[in-house]
Amino acid sequence: CRFKPALAAVLIRFLQTQPQGRVLKACLRSLRILSRDKKVLGPLITDRALLTLAHLGGISHAPVPKEDTDVFWGTPYSLKQNRNAIFACHMLFCLLSNCLLFFSLLCGLTEKLNKEFQSASSPCGQFYALRLMFLLTALRPELRAQLKQEGGVPLLTTVLEKSLSVQWKEQYEVVLNPTAPPISVEDSQQAQEALKILFNITHNASLYRHLAAVLRHCLMVSCEEEEAADELKGHAVNMLSALPLSCLDVLVSVPLAPDSHQMNGANMDCVHNLLMYMERKLEQVKERLTPVLNLLTECSRAHRDTRHYLRQQILPPLRDASTKPEEGKTMRNRLVRLMTNLDTELKHCAADLLFVLCKESVRRFVKYTGYGNAAGLLATRGLLGGQRSKATSSGTQYSSGSDSDTEEYRQIKDRVNPVTGQVEEEQPDPMEGMTEEEKEEEAHRLISLFNKLSKDPMALNEEGQLVPLSELRDLSMEETKSEEEHDDLENVE
Repeated sequence: CRFKPALAAVLIRFLQTQPQGRVLKACLRSLRILSRDKKVLGPLITDRALLTLAHLGGISHAPVPKEDTDVFWGTPYSLKQNRNAIFACHMLFCLLSNCLLFFSLLCGLTEKLNKEFQSASSPCGQFYALRLMFLLTALRPELRAQLKQEGGVPLLTTVLEKSLSVQWKEQYEVVLNPTAPPISVEDSQQAQEALKILFNITHNASLYRHLAAVLRHCLMVSCEEEEAADELKGHAVNMLSALPLSCLDVLVSVPLAPDSHQMNGANMDCVHNLLMYMERKLEQVKERLTPVLNLLTECSRAHRDTRHYLRQQILPPLRDASTKPEEGKTMRNRLVRLMTNLDTELKHCAADLLFVLCKESVRRFVKYTGYGNAAGLLATRGLLGGQRSKATSSGTQYSSGSDSDTEEYRQIKDRVNPVTGQVEEEQPDPMEGMTEEEKEEEAHRLISLFNKLSKDPMALNEEGQLVPLSELRDLSMEETKSEEEHDDLENVE
């Protein structure tokens, strides 16, 4: 309707008179509905409109300009309704994607969050404020530096602590209460937004070990919904990937509990949770596997006990080689299958993890994965000759301890096909029962075939049959000529 833009402009001007109660709520709801139509966005994306909404959301104290500036900035989104402050924050989230008010709005958001955490009252619209802050830092790199300088890391770490009800025992140790109720969906969503903003502003910076301890807590707590728990773990994994390697030991440096997973006295509960998260993602969404694979690889490089524990779980001592490494339901089988995945990044990440767990030994890597599966990574690193990797990009130094074969593997070792990684049945000798004359005749026939192949190479046709390559080339040229004649005919018509 051609009157919609005029109605939006009238509503914005009316909001500047500071209506209250149900009238304010009705105006904001009307603007929310109008904003779904791109043709109506003109009056809603001026400086006056944005600052008016920012004032209503409590995130800006800048004066509202007397004249509007007609600039188009973005397309609308749609979120759930809530209180008036949430409506205002939501409207900004709908309309804002690029404007000159970014800096003042970011300052207002930071001030709003700081005040809410310092007060004892329940925060109002905090989720939308965090989501708007994420949008700002995602769109403008300069705002990331500003937020970091204004104490964004400790502020957002506090958001995490409040959302997850964190209680501290030691400097870098969070109390994990098994009897505590699961994290609510609202709190887990709020924690996810904080993690997304933290990733924006710190992915190139050194972080405090304090944050690493909170991230460990994110990986350990349970939520009311399993999907929310996995979403929280996914964002925590992304955040941990941005931390310096020196901070990752916080994940395993907490005291052991009676039922803890452990390796050489180090607490592996967090690593075990990461492993279980990875296993679930192996069955669900392979696109989300890359971050956790990278994190487990870096943890294995940085911490010897972590590598030992992961190897124990993923690559236990090999006792049976009756099936191919990629066949089966174990974590090793699934990761080996990923090594030939069409997704290049995913297959490299899976191969890197297994290679590090093998202490970058080519012999062990081939033993557990098969030469055919391992060839891609070995070719990339120039190790197809079988030599040991002497150095890695991270400078990791591995111990010289030997990888002792099990007694069961020693008995079948000589019968394992190194290409497939599987014990194969012995094939009968094709020369058995042939006389010397017949063997000589067969040798001459093979030599003749090799000579023929060198002169006229063979290839597979569309029916899967071997035919001379020259025939395929002639057929391809005929098809191309036919297509060109067809195109010429169409052009004439």
